[in-house]
Amino acid sequence: MKVSLFKIVPLTSTISILLCNLVFIELSANCFSCHPLSKVFCGVGGRFLTESLNALEDNDLDALMADLVADLSEVEQKTLQAQKSSSHDPQSAVTRPSTGVCAATSYSYKSNVPVTTTGRFEDDLPPPPPDPAFDLPLPPPPPEPLTQEELEAQAKADKIKLALEKLKEAKVKKLVVKVHMNDNSTKSLMVDERQVARDVLDNLFEKTHCDCKVDWCLYEIYPELQIERFFEDHENVIEVLSDWTRDSENKVLFLEKKEKYAVFKNPQNFYLANKGKNEGKEMNEKNKEFLLEESFCGTSVIVPELEGALYLKEDGKKSWKRRYFLLRASGIYYVPKGKTKTSRDLACFIQFENLNIYYGTQYKLKYKAPTDYCFVLKHPQIQKESQYIRYLCCDDQWTLQQWVTGIRIAKYGKTLYDNYKRAVQRASMASGWANLVPVKPAVTAGSSLTGKSAEDFLSHKFINKTFCSGPQLK
Repeated sequence: MKVSLFKIVPLTSTISILLCNLVFIELSANCFSCHPLSKVFCGVGGRFLTESLNALEDNDLDALMADLVADLSEVEQKTLQAQKSSSHDPQSAVTRPSTGVCAATSYSYKSNVPVTTTGRFEDDLPPPPPDPAFDLPLPPPPPEPLTQEELEAQAKADKIKLALEKLKEAKVKKLVVKVHMNDNSTKSLMVDERQVARDVLDNLFEKTHCDCKVDWCLYEIYPELQIERFFEDHENVIEVLSDWTRDSENKVLFLEKKEKYAVFKNPQNFYLANKGKNEGKEMNEKNKEFLLEESFCGTSVIVPELEGALYLKEDGKKSWKRRYFLLRASGIYYVPKGKTKTSRDLACFIQFENLNIYYGTQYKLKYKAPTDYCFVLKHPQIQKESQYIRYLCCDDQWTLQQWVTGIRIAKYGKTLYDNYKRAVQRASMASGWANLVPVKPAVTAGSSLTGKSAEDFLSHKFINKTFCSGPQLK
């Protein structure tokens, strides 16, 4: 699977500058506020901001400026509308008489006789003569002509200054993201607090010319906990990243994961396979669509019937106990020792509210798990080892996939299906554009377009191969 790393470009505060991996900026008219998850690198002034913005390539800075100008135009339109609406308000036109402390005439509160006051007598005196001991400063020498490098540096400094002014006027949280592709190229993204993962994916599709398949996703990795998961398309990216701690080594990848929407491509494998029906093996598209409509578009979402023995990690130990678990819409339940699988005997293991599900990686080595097919349930704000994290281990890869998918369905419900349909629609639009026949340009002798034909280049085959290929991530 193809992989790309997100790295965060740091921004600033008028009080302190935090140069960091990830910085959230409250873009108000008066100040910037840095999010505490940033790595602390404090100083006074703006030189750290200049250093961080100078790290951007010219094309990335231009892209950033384009986003800021677009946001500013939107803010200006809203301001003009507000001013027009206030101008029709009759109370807004009422003005109060001004009062001055140096008025020429006022009235005493004890009589009706006006009392005349005068200003300072010194105002009528001529200014003192200049002191001959002090000479006027010499005029500065004419500036020397700048070199080409200095001119480019000055142009970039002007862009940075303008960027700061635009940021102050944007009045929304924004995250400047520098995306490192697998071919060592970089893409800068501007993510604001209103955007969800699908919006970021669409932005990446435009920048990388990828095929826009439904399997593309943002992928979150926690190196310290050795867990990972894909962002759901409806999740707010800034809200997710705001849970990271300031010293976090977490990363976000851009890659393909077939497991993301496997349940919608072959729903029979998740809804019918455990019932022992033959339909669980093969099913035509019409029956698949009917099964999905029945499962996700009724009065309530149907959660796959899933139960079986799993290994549970004991708190604070590297030992695992085998228990019988059952998946329900409200959470995961288990059968206590000596009890049956009837509803009255089941004990609640965990509920899905305020929890995310992750894949565990290399837990056989880290925690001496029976297998490496593990999944983890934890609160998003838990970033370190904790007794409130639940670790479960499956016998094989397919069992792991069934449990992870079933929990996602129980947690997100129909929203998951809506995400899939939107991803399919986006992929269909991209496919329609790719199938358009390009106009063949006149290619002069000796030009080879780096060994590729003009037809391949215009149909994005060469671009797709360049930006969307690479080693698979296991």
